[in-house]
Amino acid sequence: MDRLIYTSLTAMRGAMARQATTANNLANASTTGFRKELANARPLWVDGPGFDARVASSEEVIEADMTAGVISETGRALDIALEGDAMLGVQAKNGEESYTRRGDLQLTDSGLLTTGDGLPVLGEGGPVTLPSADDVRIDKDGTVWIVPAGGDPTQPQRADRLKIASPAGSDVLKGLDGLFRVRGGGTLPADPEARVIAGSLEASNVNTSQALVDMIEASRAWETQMKLLTTARDLDTASADLMRLPS
Repeated sequence: MDRLIYTSLTAMRGAMARQATTANNLANASTTGFRKELANARPLWVDGPGFDARVASSEEVIEADMTAGVISETGRALDIALEGDAMLGVQAKNGEESYTRRGDLQLTDSGLLTTGDGLPVLGEGGPVTLPSADDVRIDKDGTVWIVPAGGDPTQPQRADRLKIASPAGSDVLKGLDGLFRVRGGGTLPADPEARVIAGSLEASNVNTSQALVDMIEASRAWETQMKLLTTARDLDTASADLMRLPS
């Protein structure tokens, strides 16, 4: 009976992990530039003397769906959508360089350029900080131009250039914070050929209908394993009754 019980237990853990991944995707269905997380199960054999008679399953997020989301024009100067597989360099909360597809940029009171969730955007020399300006615009190659306060609108000045990198040829992974990083550490070099679409935003690529179907399937898988546990308990009780000596 123990084999059936532990098999059902690991399957229930996998269903829970799948449900958590699906719930996270649904929660970010309206997050700008979000990439759907993909989970997969793999066997984990229990090593020991004798035969490998036990195997557990591990359900975990292995990668992200890099399919492009729908790009919509907003007309806002600080909104950008990245073309192709390009990613925007940002500074994560722990200080390390990471990458995102989120392009709803904001300016803080101190002039720091951040993403919509407050992460500093990286430029050629670190986080981008802009002086007080009457106008800010971003070119297709990521160059940031400003018209200083009280300056001539026909004479914009170059302030910095966004760090836009391409993950092509590099092993990148998605973290629990939704940011992409190079596996094992390191950074991606800036891609001079990368381009952005100013005044536009890329939507999340989560298909809400499919996510709901995945959630229902995970719930049914959980219910199936619960029935197997109940069956294992009944069989164990019946076996114990057969072994009882008559009084």
